[in-house]
Amino acid sequence: MPQGRAQHGDQPRRHDVVELRVHGVSGADPTVILDRPRVRQVAGDGSGGFHRAARSDGVGPDGLTLEAYRWGDLPSGTVGRTLAMVFLLPFMLSNVAVWMRPTGRRRAAGVSVLCRLLALNLTVLYVVSIAGVALDLLAWRCLGTARCRPPFDTMAGLDGRHVGQRLAVLALLPIAAIGVLRLLGTRRSGPAHNPLWAVEPLVHRLRAIHVAAALAVLDVVLLTARRASGATFSTTLLLALSAAVLLVCVGLLAVPGMIDRAATARTATWTARLAGVVAAVLSVATVVTVAGDRRDWSSASGLPGYGGIAGAALFGQMILLVLLSGVVLWQHGRVGGRSALPGGLGAAVLAALAVGLTGALSSGLVYQTGELLGGYRGDGGPPLPYRWTLLAFFLHVVAAALLCGALSVVSRRRRWRAAAAITTRDFPVVPPEAVGRLRLTTKTIARARFTEWLGLLAATYAALAVVGLATSLVGLTGREPEEAARSLLGLPAGAVQMGLSGGSYLLAALLLMLLTGGVFAYRTAWFRRHVGILWDLGTFWPRAAHPFAPPSYADRAVPELADRISQLAERHVGVLLCGHSHGSALLALAVLRLPPRVRQRVALLTYGSPLDRLYARLYPAYLNEEVLREVGERVEWRWLNLWRDTDPVGGWVFAAHRPGDPAPDPADPAGQVDRRLRDPAHLLPAPGERSAPPLRGHHPGETDPEFRAAVRELTERLRAGSAGT
Repeated sequence: MPQGRAQHGDQPRRHDVVELRVHGVSGADPTVILDRPRVRQVAGDGSGGFHRAARSDGVGPDGLTLEAYRWGDLPSGTVGRTLAMVFLLPFMLSNVAVWMRPTGRRRAAGVSVLCRLLALNLTVLYVVSIAGVALDLLAWRCLGTARCRPPFDTMAGLDGRHVGQRLAVLALLPIAAIGVLRLLGTRRSGPAHNPLWAVEPLVHRLRAIHVAAALAVLDVVLLTARRASGATFSTTLLLALSAAVLLVCVGLLAVPGMIDRAATARTATWTARLAGVVAAVLSVATVVTVAGDRRDWSSASGLPGYGGIAGAALFGQMILLVLLSGVVLWQHGRVGGRSALPGGLGAAVLAALAVGLTGALSSGLVYQTGELLGGYRGDGGPPLPYRWTLLAFFLHVVAAALLCGALSVVSRRRRWRAAAAITTRDFPVVPPEAVGRLRLTTKTIARARFTEWLGLLAATYAALAVVGLATSLVGLTGREPEEAARSLLGLPAGAVQMGLSGGSYLLAALLLMLLTGGVFAYRTAWFRRHVGILWDLGTFWPRAAHPFAPPSYADRAVPELADRISQLAERHVGVLLCGHSHGSALLALAVLRLPPRVRQRVALLTYGSPLDRLYARLYPAYLNEEVLREVGERVEWRWLNLWRDTDPVGGWVFAAHRPGDPAPDPADPAGQVDRRLRDPAHLLPAPGERSAPPLRGHHPGETDPEFRAAVRELTERLRAGSAGT
């Protein structure tokens, strides 16, 4: 059935109002969203669709027609696809980072360039690490200088082949890995296209650039190894051309706006495609040249030149990360009129996570595979850059854990004091039997206010990039970790080995956690609520930095919502849009797409919304106060936002309206949007009740009295506007 088209019988009364509910990132069953035991799907498909209650109980508590949009399955899919997404996690993080660029043309352009260069570096390191397993470990060591455990010491009879032939055959493994990335990069979340971002043509250009760079760096690995035993005209020419392809790819991303601006888009597309074709031809020529070269090869224990290439890729990551952190920390900004993260700092934090995870996964792949196969016995271990990176990963994790714990302790007193002030105003008189309940409420608010400290935590975490840079610099000197620790810090060699083992175990635990989460995140309610939330947020933004990141579900969800709202507005008096948590962001973007004739029949109710508290701070160039005011103007300020102090995610959009706050300007309609809900409503049970009202926190609460009152108010505004027209 085509998306957005109503099924037969979906023709409600023309005088009613539709209450369209959109859930948050944790997902929910339509029966839960609508609070009805039986529902039917009226539009959409199995991944995302619109649902209504059965005809017998399809009218809501206020006489409205209830409808729910369930989009929770759009970011997920089969177990195999979800597991593939786990391995694309660093690419996803680098892609989200570019959307966190700050306001201001110059700073935003610099952050975009650095994020895209970092994303390209992730692809390069991905290929280099697989080449380390296929070429350095298997082709060179296991089948040559160091016999591995059976059956890898013979491997399909390749042990009797010339080293060039072994390298050429096993080079097919990284080539196949590039093909898998290319295949994953062609997936889209849906047939709809979202012109709010309009990045799909950009994805094609980025994909061509990344594939060309991946093939070129593989050629450089092979040709550098061949030239170590003597250069020829053909190897020199191929190496020069491969390096030129890499420089072209870097240049396309390094020039601000080169692949974005309409004036240069055609040139960038043509250049990227040509680079891809040239890289493919060079790869074929390189494999043939290496396979046919019968000259003697170097007797080195490892693939000649491979350690230097891996070290350059890892060091390049750290240089780009430090530059990015410097750009976003150069100026501190304010977002939405109150203290926020330094403008664009989220880009540095997400990039640091992507770089750290990619380096750890690459090092772990090479390190653990070598240990498993026994290919590093007697020759000093895996390539030196990977050992330093694994050690840096261990130090980074330990430092981050200590930092988070210290910040929690340091901020506790201030958070508790602020929470106590709130509960004192809300409950000035507390009976003795309610003291425990008051303390629980204060503790919940104090925990929720830790969100306000994320800026400091993020800034400090971004500064930890210095740890990785320091280890990379020492690693470039060619010194062994044990030797450097002994001479520089006076540590015994066992301490370094403990760090390497600790990093290996931490990485194994992380992989196990990611794989477990990937399997169960969309199959188990608990995982879906606590793990799937991160994936839903990460795959919200379109691919503007890394073309192999998972596709954006917003590319389908936002236009699908806008189309459905337009259809409902044609058949009803009005449409009341109710968005919880991340659902409020989807609805806000959908409102920006609505034509004027539809907006006249639309009202907006958001609750538990992170639009200002998180999104306007994390994505200052896209969801700032100016954009939020535009949303309000488009619905003619028929907008109410409900929030609670106990909510760690949602908050106010324009004004807190806490007791004691100054009264908002009556001339500013934005000051009338927010409604603070006291949570809990009472400390003691109401007459006739056995238990006190629960703490709602981030809970949706569509059946709460305050929510229903807001629904009735907005419904009356819609009907009054309809009567006036």
